[in-house]
Amino acid sequence: MSDSVLNANTTSLPFSAARSGDVHATSASKEHVIDAMRGLAALLVAYFHCRQVVWVGMQSFHHAVGTSFSLSSLVAYATFPISWGSAGVPIFFVISGYCIHRGAAFRLARDPNYRLDAGNFWMRRFARIYPVLLAALLLTLTLDAISLQLPPVSHKVRDIGLMPFLVNLFSLQGVAGHTYGSNGALWTLSLEVQFYAIYPLLFALRRRFGMNTILVAVALINIVSGIVLERHDIQFFPSYWFSWTLGAWIAEAQAGATATRQPRSALFWYGLAALLTLAGCAAFYVGQYLAFQLWALGFACYLHKALQRKRAVESAPMRVLSRFGDFSFSLYLIHLPIFVMLSSVFFRSELQLSIWPSFGYMGVAVVAAYVFYRLVELPSMKWSASFKPKSRAKNEAPAARVA
Repeated sequence: MSDSVLNANTTSLPFSAARSGDVHATSASKEHVIDAMRGLAALLVAYFHCRQVVWVGMQSFHHAVGTSFSLSSLVAYATFPISWGSAGVPIFFVISGYCIHRGAAFRLARDPNYRLDAGNFWMRRFARIYPVLLAALLLTLTLDAISLQLPPVSHKVRDIGLMPFLVNLFSLQGVAGHTYGSNGALWTLSLEVQFYAIYPLLFALRRRFGMNTILVAVALINIVSGIVLERHDIQFFPSYWFSWTLGAWIAEAQAGATATRQPRSALFWYGLAALLTLAGCAAFYVGQYLAFQLWALGFACYLHKALQRKRAVESAPMRVLSRFGDFSFSLYLIHLPIFVMLSSVFFRSELQLSIWPSFGYMGVAVVAAYVFYRLVELPSMKWSASFKPKSRAKNEAPAARVA
């Protein structure tokens, strides 16, 4: 997940939906939900990796400490749910599919003859992704070079030579090579780029057959690809396409372009989301790939219902998560090399019994990600926005960010 992951086409609601002020209020409310969920996903994945890099793990900790009621032990045991922190990745994929297709979904709802400008779409995706990716790879090279000077070197540091650099720069990790250096989180970014590359085809097929048919077809492709490729450790977009297409389907449902029959009660959707999420946590011990699919379905159920609300519940935790959502892409891209480097400098890559260093690592990564966001990601977003057709930009709500 991408976590990855990026900037999307958006538009306001159909003109018949509400007055202009209500439209923008509703759009802002929905953006708040998306940003909060993006922030949650980034924090989940980042801290999931942080515990792996610095802490001994729950089983080893329990063997060493046993039943203890000290503050340190209670806090360590309280981090147990982070064992499923990789659930943040399918959250990213569902959000990405929703945000990327949302603008087109609303335009199709108004004009069934609308056609996607594929060249412009790809240009904006390139401008949004590649400056940030290049900077993240260079930062990984710098931090890993430090880590390599402090033996014993962490097993998370892979090759930082030219070939893996190019493999990751062209988003071929998982197919033609491994992720770059210690930045194992980059495996999802290659999938995101592949989703974007194939999106114009998906859009054309949607115009011809409808999104319900497309979702079923993608689900079948997803199953076959997962069976054929995952067993050989080949991570290619068809194996994860269903989660992304679920987000696109939600965008269609929001635009009213896809007919849905659904219970009126939110209890059904939230209950189903919780059930699928728990099933994913159980399936995690059988295989992470199966868990991934169940988590994607669970989050899609939640998001589908949450976005139907005219106004999101803007609680304090949601507002905080929304702030993290602003720079979630940056946090996702650079957190792992930072953790590995810090562990090399302070502990020579030795896993620690105390849980407290992991919180310090997270603080450093969050601050670094915010600075990276301001210096690198924001200019990239502006460059991408400069390619948006002026006639469209005047009528659209602010662009959504996909973490």
